[in-house]
Amino acid sequence: MKKPSKELTAAISVPMVLSILSQGESYGYDIIQKVQTFSDGRLEWTDGMLYPVLHKLEKKGLIYSEWRTAENGRKRKYYRINEKGLAHLQEEQANWNFVNGLFGKLWPKISG
Repeated sequence: MKKPSKELTAAISVPMVLSILSQGESYGYDIIQKVQTFSDGRLEWTDGMLYPVLHKLEKKGLIYSEWRTAENGRKRKYYRINEKGLAHLQEEQANWNFVNGLFGKLWPKISG
């Protein structure tokens, strides 16, 4: 099965990141790995795809970040969702549920 288009991947980036962070705080590499796991390998995000999304969410006040030193001595920036981000995620979920229902009505049933 083909990977989703760049346009679709971009459209789902904000709700994906917020959904992952709603499950607990995380850092960049871990978020990338979770995207790949949840998508069964069909989405392969890079740093160049993820960090602009994280910066946008932080600028909008939907997430917080904090630098910490990991056990290996390297610094990592951890991200967590806040109340405003959770409210935005609820709006995103409602929008995606609407779109999913709409296409469920419009697309023909194709039997394979």
